[in-house]
Formats: sequence, structure tokens, C-alpha cells
Amino acid sequence: MEATDPEINAIDLREEGNKLFKVGEYEAALSRYTKAIRICSNRTEVAVLHRNRAACYLKLENYSDAEADATKAIGVDGGDVKALFRRSQALEKLERLDEAIVDLRRCVVLEPKNKTFQEALRSLGVRVQQQVQRMSSTDSRVEQMFQILLDQEEKDMEKKQKAAQNLIVLARDDTGAERIFQSDGVKLLLRMLDTGKTDMMLAALRTLVGLSSAHQSRTMAILSMVGMDRLSTVMGVKDEQVSLAACNLLQVMFDALKENNQKEFRGMEEAIVLDPSKELKSMIFHLLEMLVQKNISGQGRDNAFNLLIKVVPRKSLRDSNNSLTLWVIDNGLKKILEVGGSVMEIPGCLPVTENSRMSASVLLNKLFDDLKCDAERDNFHKLCEDYVRNLFEGQDLDGKLRAIQTVSCLLQGASDAGNRTLELSGIMESILALCSSDREVDQMIAVEALIHAAGKAKRASFITANGVTLLKDIYKRNENDSIRIRALVGLCKLGSAGGTDFSMKQFAEGSTLKLAKQCRKWLCNEEIKASTRRWAVEGLAYLTFDADVKEEFVEDKAAMKAMFELAKSEDKTVLFAVASTLVNCTNSYDKEELDPQMLELAKYAKQHIPEEHPKDKKDFVVTRIRKLLAAGVVSALTCMVRNESPALTDSCRELISRVFLALVTEPDDRGNVVAQGGGKALIPLALESTTVGKTKAAQALAKITITSNPEIAFPGERIYEVVRPLVSLLHLDRTGLQNFEGLMALTNLAGISERLRQKIIKEKALPMIEGYMFEEHDMIRLAATECMCNMAMSKEVQELFLAEGTDRLKLMVLYSGEDDEKLRRAASGALAMLTSLMPELCKRIPQVSVHWLEILQTLLLSENVELQHRGAVVVLNMMSADQEVAGKLMESEMLEILSVLAKEEEDKKKQPVSRAAKECLAKAVEYGLIQPNRNENLL
Repeated sequence: MEATDPEINAIDLREEGNKLFKVGEYEAALSRYTKAIRICSNRTEVAVLHRNRAACYLKLENYSDAEADATKAIGVDGGDVKALFRRSQALEKLERLDEAIVDLRRCVVLEPKNKTFQEALRSLGVRVQQQVQRMSSTDSRVEQMFQILLDQEEKDMEKKQKAAQNLIVLARDDTGAERIFQSDGVKLLLRMLDTGKTDMMLAALRTLVGLSSAHQSRTMAILSMVGMDRLSTVMGVKDEQVSLAACNLLQVMFDALKENNQKEFRGMEEAIVLDPSKELKSMIFHLLEMLVQKNISGQGRDNAFNLLIKVVPRKSLRDSNNSLTLWVIDNGLKKILEVGGSVMEIPGCLPVTENSRMSASVLLNKLFDDLKCDAERDNFHKLCEDYVRNLFEGQDLDGKLRAIQTVSCLLQGASDAGNRTLELSGIMESILALCSSDREVDQMIAVEALIHAAGKAKRASFITANGVTLLKDIYKRNENDSIRIRALVGLCKLGSAGGTDFSMKQFAEGSTLKLAKQCRKWLCNEEIKASTRRWAVEGLAYLTFDADVKEEFVEDKAAMKAMFELAKSEDKTVLFAVASTLVNCTNSYDKEELDPQMLELAKYAKQHIPEEHPKDKKDFVVTRIRKLLAAGVVSALTCMVRNESPALTDSCRELISRVFLALVTEPDDRGNVVAQGGGKALIPLALESTTVGKTKAAQALAKITITSNPEIAFPGERIYEVVRPLVSLLHLDRTGLQNFEGLMALTNLAGISERLRQKIIKEKALPMIEGYMFEEHDMIRLAATECMCNMAMSKEVQELFLAEGTDRLKLMVLYSGEDDEKLRRAASGALAMLTSLMPELCKRIPQVSVHWLEILQTLLLSENVELQHRGAVVVLNMMSADQEVAGKLMESEMLEILSVLAKEEEDKKKQPVSRAAKECLAKAVEYGLIQPNRNENLL
């Protein structure tokens, strides 16, 4: 019976996959096997494909899918020993040792003489015995610890603390966590929670974190036993430590429930896949309810916001499912707006903090950004407008005040929705009217709204015409500092409406400098509350678009110190303003390069052309950066990054990344940044931010890695965290400079240790490094070749050069003969190393290029001693590896060249070259290819 066309194609795809697998291209092999599975109808062939794909998943460390594919292959042929062995390997990695040993025993029964199976079974048997012993001893330890903790007569507090710590540590180990869970540990932990004692509650919550971490089924069971009502109550207590610990537990539970690779628990017949969607919605519903409960502490409400911000919106826009966001908008948007519009001075309002309102703005922004289409955005707008309109159209003034506060909240978050609500009938007029109110709370909220409303140039012009006089009057006549400083910030924002354009100024010459001077004065006045002084930073964030203001600010050491102290304080609402001010001072914002032709056309058409301030030129910027560094800017930035507040938004992280990149632009400043903890702070910024922010942070890490010792800049395990951000710089959508710096930094890391090289391989950087070796840009091609040279120290990379059907070795040989001396040095260095470590390659060099001999001779005749030495080492390796290759070398002019080099031993610089040449000649004598010249004592 003849095979059908799809089956023939499937076989071809399988063969392609097999070849790719052999050369280490596991992702590509996986793709071929998957395509073959889709089109193949032959049951036996499909089983083989699943078995092969399981091998790919094992190499890619995707053990759940490896087990699933191997199981499908075994379902067709229960005696498929390869599939059984692969499933046992996957199960072992998944810590399901009892199931893994069953598969291994079957392998040994089927192939009793297979030493690999026997050794694997022996090794796994030892692990199972150790696990049994550990579990039996763990049971008694768990029981003992709970007895100590729950014994009311036990007065030894040190003993109780030790038992609590041991319980937490035990729960972090999966085996220990399972024993605690199986020993009715959750019920005992609930008793600890109910004691109301801080240390007992903390121990219980932290132990529950260990039980829930990355384990979906246990998390669902714990949620069922503990209940979200209880967890919400605990998170809402006034004790900040307990509230934060409960928040951390809920975060871990969310992570476990939202895990994409859901754990499967195999029964006798089939797998049971858990569906946690009901639990997820229940948890989010309780968090939304917490927002508007008056008995919840400010810390608890802020923690609820923090969790909603982290778990509701999609992590990536590539994920098409935003149903959770839509559900929250339908069921919780009004609750979020109620917090955002709360005014503490109005009776009956929620007891919120400044951080709560900022968190509400951040969540609104996240929800709005997660919407996919106009219909979803229109629904969001309608809900916001209806809510504000209902408040505003009420009879009392308090309703109008709450409506304006809600508009302010929206303008700081979902600004599109805020602008829509601002255009509702009567809102803008009421804001201006309330600025003249007799009540201080009315003035404060109205001025704040005015500040946020002046975001657009068109509206800024309207407010300049209608509100500047009003703001000046409030600033001069009002006796309340909180209101005066807000009025000052309003004037600052209006005065900076022209941005960095030197020719576009709203106010008269010198006005912005006067405003900035007053802001600095307020900022340095420690008698004023920090929550009021942070408005001075808001003002500077606007005014520092002006280069004159920047220059005066960096000269004022007291003002810089005061701002940095605020950045380290508990008031997180100041973070964005501090970051914005620093971005302006370091000129790390994006600058549009003007096309010269378009510039001429604009001049001809008499259109406005932005002008750069003379003090925004490079020399001034470098000087400002040095002054900021001397004032301790890095210390402030590292404190800002460590914040877990919702105020540290992705946009705020991007601003901080921009500042860091500016700080490390000059090589001489990088050591200072590293010494103050900048290297450590950059790693989280490179992993969590906007796309631009992550790239900027990664580029800053690259600059540090290039010029500093990476082991000092990133001590301990931190050096391995740097690899992923650096690899991200190799993506094709990055600039050439970012590609180059990423390659240079990876070159330095690859030269340090095998573990780092393995980490680079694991991050899938090799194909990208190879791709850049073909780059037209000389510097990028050189950096990629140097990086590959260091990567070639890894056994896995060496084997890639042996693979059939690739041009890796040919490229290195050809690059060793290029005109670019640096490129020749990198390529010949890689050749010298590869031929030393893998003699098999020596035989293949004559096969990859007809110019191989000419290239080697050119290396040996180079004026560069380093190139000579590398060429001599390659020739020596080739002669040592194969007599036939040695014969070809000695038949050419190589003999004469080596003879000359061997005599140059008196020149100290050339002694290594001379020694290698002598060894080549000695090997030729050994093979009988030449006769020893005893007179010249070459041997």
C-alpha cells in the first residue's frame, strides 16, 4: 500500500526535525514535528512524532509537555521503550518520582541489558529512598512544631519563634509543604491566625505562602478551607506587617491559579485538569468589595489596589483574552471611582490616603489600556461620565466636589476618559468658581483639578487666559500652605506649556526662574509636611523643561538633597515627579531629529521651528549629570526602584531607566553608579517596565558590563540575572548601537564561566549571535564574532561547529583572512580554541574553503605577533590531529614559513610563536615528512 501525499510530507518533516535535533536546533525541530503531527493520519507514525517531540521538550526543559507527548506515544505502543524512558525523565524533573520509577522498571524489563536504564533506575531508587526517609522525619517535625506554637502554656518565646521559622522554611520545600498540608496543617494554621497575635499571624501567613507557591490544587484547597472573607479581613487590619504578609499570600495564590502550564494529576484512566476561573473571580470580587469598606485600613486598601493592578490586566497584549478586565469594569469600576473621588473632609466619605487615590488612578489607567476596541472604550467612557454626572447634578456642593475629585483621579490615570468627563456641562466652570470659594477644601480640590486639566496645549492656553490671575491671587493671599503650593504648581505647569522649545514660552522672560526659585524654597522648608512639599517637586517637574531652571536646580545642593530625601520617604506619590525632574535635568527624554530639508521648507513656509536652548547642549548636560551624581542621585533612584507601591508604574520605571542610561553614558561615571548600587537597581527595571523602559535599562546594564568587571558590578547570583536583559538587546527591532553593546557585554560575560555561557545558551542567544556575524556593519560583525569566540569554550557550542550542513567553520576560516585586523584576531582565536578542543575539526578545515592554506600562511606572515601566534597554534593543532593534513601543510610554503619563525626565539615577544613553529616542525619530523636539520638545532 502506497503512502499518501500528507504521509510523505510528514516523513520528510520528521527527517528534517531529526537533523535539526542532532545539531541542537531544538525549537526548529519541535516546529517540524508539530507540523508533521497535524498532517499525518498514520497512527504509528504519529506516535513516533510524539516521542520525538517529547525529546525536544526535554531539551527545552518543558517537562509537562514532554510527559504529555510521551504518554501519547505509549498509548499507541505500550512497549515503546524510548517513550517510556523519556516519560520517566520528565516525571523525575516534575518530582513525581513514584510514577517515574514505574516507567523505568518497565524499561529495564523490556531491555534488561541496557546499562543506561539500569543506572537511571539505581539513581532514582536512591532518590526515592531518601524522599521516604525525609518524609517520615518531616511528619514528626511538623507535629512537634505545631505543638510548640499552639501550646498556650509554652512561655519560651525564643523556642516559639524558632518553631515558627522552621515551619516557614519547611513549607518552602515542596516535600515539606505536602507533608504540612497532608497533616491537617491548614486547620492548625487557621488556629494560629485566629490568635490575633502578630508573630503567630505572620508565621501562619508565611507558611501558607510556601504551601500555595506554584501549586494550583493546594491553593484551591487552601482557599476553600480559609475563605476569602477571612483573608480579606486579615489584609484589612491596621498592622502593616500582617497586612503586607496577607497581600503577599494572595499574590502567590493568584500566581498559582493563573499559571498557564496547569498541573495535571493523572489518575487510573485520564488526567484531571483544574479550572480555577471561579476562584479567581471570587478573589477579585472580594478585593473590589474591600475598596469601599469603611472598616478597612488605609494599608489594606492600598494592598487591595496593588493586587488588582498586578493580576487583572493582561501581562502581554499578545494575549487576546481581556475578559477579566471587562468583568472588573462591569462589576467594580464604580467602586474604584468612589475611592478616587473620596474627600476626607466630607462626612460619610471613605477614609482614604493620598496613596489610595494614586493607586485608583493607576488601576484606571491599566484597565483602560487593556481594552481592545472602540466599543469597549466607549463603554468605559459612558460608565465614567454617568458616575461623574450623577454626582455633579446632585443638589449639594459636596456632590460637585466629589465629582471634580473623580475627574482629577481620571485625568491622572485614564486621561482620555478624564478629558471626556471634563467636557461635561458645568464641570470646568465649577472648577474655576470653586477656586474662589471660602472653604479651603473647595479651593484645594479645585486647584488640583486645574493643574491636572492643563495637560493639553489647547486647554493650557484657555486656563492661562482665564485662570492665571486667579492662581496668582490664591498664591499671594491665601494663608494655607497646602493651597498656596498647589496654586504655585498650577502656575508652573502653565508656564512650561512650551516644553523644551526655547521659543515657545507662555510667561514673560524670567517668570519661570522666579517660580522655580519659589518651588526650591518650599522644597527645602522642613517645617512644612512632606505631603505638602512634594507639590514643589511637581512644580519643578514642569519647570525643568527650561534649561535655565535645570542649571539653577543642580547648583542648589540643598534642593537636590531635599528632593532625594522625599524620593526615599513613605509618600510614594512623589515618585513620578522626581523621576520627571531628573529626566529633564539629564535630557534623557526622546528628542526628534529634524530633517534638514523639512527644516528649510518650514522656514520658507514661515512655520514655527522648535529651538534648542544653548544650555541643553552636550557639555552642559554632562556637567549637570556629574553634579547630580555628586549629590547622591543614584542612592535616591535605587530607593525608588525598591518601592512596591502602585505609584511605581511602568511609565515611572521607564523614566528612572532613562535617567540611569544618561548617568552611565560617560565611561568615567559608571564606576560611581555601580558603587552606589545602580547595577542592582537596573536589573528589575530591565525586566519589568514599558518596552522602551526595559530597553533603556538593558542598554545601561550593557554599558556597565562592557567597561566594568561584571563579577564586581553584579556580585554573586546577580550576574546571571543580567543575561536576559542583555540578550533582549539582540532583537532585530533594537538599534544598531543597542545590538553592538549587547554583543560586547555578552562577550565579557561569556569569557567568565561555563555556567554563564550555559545561561546565554538557555536564553536562546546563539542563533542571534550567529545572525549578527553576517551583519554588514563592521563593528557589529566584529562584536558577534568575538562573542562567538568566547562562547566556543562551551562544549555545546563546539559540537555545533561539527554539525553537518552548516557554514559555521567555513565562516571562521574565511574571517581569519579578512582585511579587518580585529575581525581576523577574533576569528583566528576561535579557530585556535576549537581546533585545540576538537581535533575532528582539523580534518575539515581543508574541506570548507579552497583558500584555507593561503589564509593560514597570511596569519603566520602577519606583522601582528598575536595573529602569528594564533595561526601557529591552528597549524600545530592540525598537524597533531591528522598526518594527511600535516602532509598537505608541509608540501606548501608553510614549511619555509615555519622554519623562519622557529629561528626568531631571541625576540621575547615572538617566543610563543617560535615555540609553536618548532613543535610543528617536530611533528613533521615525527611523521617522517621532513628530515631534522641538526646544524640549525630546530628540534
